Amino acid sequence: MERKKRIGILTGGGDCPGLNAAIRAMTKTAIQEGYEVIGIRNGWKGFIDDENEVLDRIKTSGIIDRGGTILGTSRFSPFQTENGRQQVFDGFEQLGLEALVVLGGEGTLAVTSKLFKMGLPAIGIPKTIDNDVKGTDFTIGFQTAVQIATDALDRLRSTAESHHRVMLLEVMGRHAGWIATYAGMANGADAILIPEIPLDEEKLEEFCQMLTRRNKKGINFTIVVVAEGTKLEGKTRERRSSGVPGNEKAPGLGGIASVIGEIIEQKTGLETRVSSLGYVQRGGTPVAYDRSLATAFGVKSVRLIEEKRYGEMTALKGNRITSVPLELVADGIKTVNLNIYKVAEIFFG
Repeated sequence: MERKKRIGILTGGGDCPGLNAAIRAMTKTAIQEGYEVIGIRNGWKGFIDDENEVLDRIKTSGIIDRGGTILGTSRFSPFQTENGRQQVFDGFEQLGLEALVVLGGEGTLAVTSKLFKMGLPAIGIPKTIDNDVKGTDFTIGFQTAVQIATDALDRLRSTAESHHRVMLLEVMGRHAGWIATYAGMANGADAILIPEIPLDEEKLEEFCQMLTRRNKKGINFTIVVVAEGTKLEGKTRERRSSGVPGNEKAPGLGGIASVIGEIIEQKTGLETRVSSLGYVQRGGTPVAYDRSLATAFGVKSVRLIEEKRYGEMTALKGNRITSVPLELVADGIKTVNLNIYKVAEIFFG
């Protein structure tokens, strides 16, 4: 009996809500089309450690609403270890794979693009709460992170109003402030600070004057959303290595909201408190939008394999599920559309 054609699938980089929905959709669609699906465990590391499993309808049933990834993930890159690239190709051949589907953010997909150019038949699916992958309007996980941040801001508002405080919420966003912008706009935040608009001395002074004016008008509370990569006087706040695949030496970010909070108290005398959502943004049940987007991307990835359109990434353009070249991702990150930011800015102050 002839063995079925095999497709591999892995999740790399940070986890996010909606990964399991994509794994489910890709697996069930592939099985329906006559393929066998092999899950590579813990990202690219699964090829190095020879960790994989056959995925079937039973293993992928009932996981559409589950956070995280049943395959596990890691920030390991085959480019960071000797013979790592060759081990990926050897593992691919040993498993008898026809193609590989990679769910990842801009770092993981940039690695996938490099491996495709070296001959690996790969398809990308964009997932990251940061929404900073080029070529697609939205990535899997982003809408859930925005909802989590919005819920937190709504709760902080009642505390800010009761205690007459300035409340800062720091959210994820190393180089792009998509979560901060969308969550801040949904909450009606009084200010949104993002990496795309550096907070130099002049802007910092204007920001503090705005807070003072609000207080004098009798508006005795303020909600401010701060992306972790916000630049203060041209610099970001570094804390440790980011571990981003393909960019492992890049600094991690975090704590900038606390620095800004101290400056606010010094310059305005207003009582200020800071909260940070941290990894809470990554976990939990995906919202309906992310489940639907992940499902559509999973199905599309199989269609691309059937058409042998390797080296492409599933994408959302308007209301259309399409695909774009993976090499577009390697060009850099997608920053916030400032026209969207200006809509939120109308309500500042």
